[in-house]
Amino acid sequence: MSDPSTPGTAGGSASPPAGAGHGIDGVDDAGAFLARLVRLERAALVRLRPAGTPTRTALWARLPWGVLAVRTVLGAGAGDVTVAAGELLAELAAGGAALPARRDAQWRWALPPTASRQVETLPGGELRRLAEAAAGTLREAATHGVAGRAVGQRALRDALLDHVAVVVTPDDEPGRPLEVTQRMVQGLVRMGFLGPLGGSPGPDGVQVRAAGRWVGLVGPYGAVWSQKATALVVRPFVSHPNG
Repeated sequence: MSDPSTPGTAGGSASPPAGAGHGIDGVDDAGAFLARLVRLERAALVRLRPAGTPTRTALWARLPWGVLAVRTVLGAGAGDVTVAAGELLAELAAGGAALPARRDAQWRWALPPTASRQVETLPGGELRRLAEAAAGTLREAATHGVAGRAVGQRALRDALLDHVAVVVTPDDEPGRPLEVTQRMVQGLVRMGFLGPLGGSPGPDGVQVRAAGRWVGLVGPYGAVWSQKATALVVRPFVSHPNG
């Protein structure tokens, strides 16, 4: 497959020609992506965008824990359109070529810039271990609590997802470390981007990539991207005595 780290920019959707279908030829790859996505969130949206070549389409989705997932598949696609993931999955499973009803107005998330740079390479097995350890911690706390006290499962889950699992310091910017959170690790593993359990994650491991305020994990079968929160400075409003 082509480099799944190739992001795009958010913008207006290009309208496909009248009567155009979904344009996906890599049905098995797209189906695997959509099936995992729908299992995580039944009402999920998927955004189809050109992947930088006429023969490939990027499938973008926002996962329930706030990171973006992308996989590129064979096929010219249908331009830049957003549809319901479940509806597109059903169409592919039925062998159909129709594009489901467009839901462009429901897509509200920015995408990473097109250009990104590789900062580090991580072993896929280590990322899988981190994901499994976090899941085990959640199960243990849900059963026995934390320090003997019951903790709300949602609060605990959010705390675990926000935990910084890996810190990468670029050689050319030692003062600007990149934080890889459990949100990203879980997204990479849960979407199957490392490949089947027990299989090799690929000779190049998992790339950590940077694009402006975005950090990405690029595995053999897809990528996840997360945007750093922008620090906001709040100042009290003081009325000028002269208005």
